[in-house]
Amino acid sequence: MPPMTPDQVRTRERVETLIRIAAPALNVVLAVGERISKIVEPEDHEYYPPRTRTGPEPLPPTPIRPDDAAPRR
Repeated sequence: MPPMTPDQVRTRERVETLIRIAAPALNVVLAVGERISKIVEPEDHEYYPPRTRTGPEPLPPTPIRPDDAAPRR
């Protein structure tokens, strides 16, 4: 990847600064929204957990011992 031009570096720094400045405000918005949603509807009846694997976990592969790798005569 070619190095960034000075103009690209300045633009990148400006965008990163804006993100740093806005992050605390956005965190507050998310926290307030979460609190409001819990007050309005404390239990979500439409929620269902993500799918989980059914059945046992697959067995790990069996290691091959050096004497098993050689063909038998």
